[in-house]
Amino acid sequence: MNIFSSLGITPTDSQLEKLDQYYAFLTEKNAVMNLTAITDLEGVYYKHFYDSLSLSKGIDLSKVDTMLDIGSGAGFPGIVIKIFYPNVKLTIVDSLNKRITFLGELLNHLGINDVELVADRAENFVLQRRNHYDLVTARAVAPINILDELALPFVKTGGYLVAMKASNLEEELNLAKRGIGILGGKVEEIISFLLPNGYGERHLLKVKKIKENNHYPRAFKDIKKKPL
Repeated sequence: MNIFSSLGITPTDSQLEKLDQYYAFLTEKNAVMNLTAITDLEGVYYKHFYDSLSLSKGIDLSKVDTMLDIGSGAGFPGIVIKIFYPNVKLTIVDSLNKRITFLGELLNHLGINDVELVADRAENFVLQRRNHYDLVTARAVAPINILDELALPFVKTGGYLVAMKASNLEEELNLAKRGIGILGGKVEEIISFLLPNGYGERHLLKVKKIKENNHYPRAFKDIKKKPL
């Protein structure tokens, strides 16, 4: 059975093998690293793998050149996207070095060698990659009124930020609309859907970068204390 058919995705044998390897490696390392609270096979496949690929509901990933995944944790959605869309030049930035180390080991285990891994805070790394990426995404990293200032400065004009949220989207968006505008973004679409097998509701907030604002981001303590 193809669990990704509702996304219009038919995996190759090689991709399915990589997902199996991913699952085995994740659960092995999770015993000592606490990477995810979800460890059962079905849960990982639907709540991590399927959920990661649901990004394709908002963006044609076959046409994405450069992508940044902020706070990827155990590699979601970035590495799953890379398995299915090898055309994507993927960068992952995460502030915890131990997670970046895990991702490096995972990529080596999967035989994927063209992903850039960066152990840094997003508000520091943006100094090297401002207005650079076609697509920036983050999955359950921060409320939108904080995420927007961390993420939109990375997006090139005409590119997209897609925030992947499980809940509270409308409430978070109401608090973030002013900041999104200040940062040069415009909310283009909200895509809501249910994960299969009763695994919950998900939302994709699709924000287009329509102009540059090179005055942001501020230091994280200031972002958190007083969101735009």
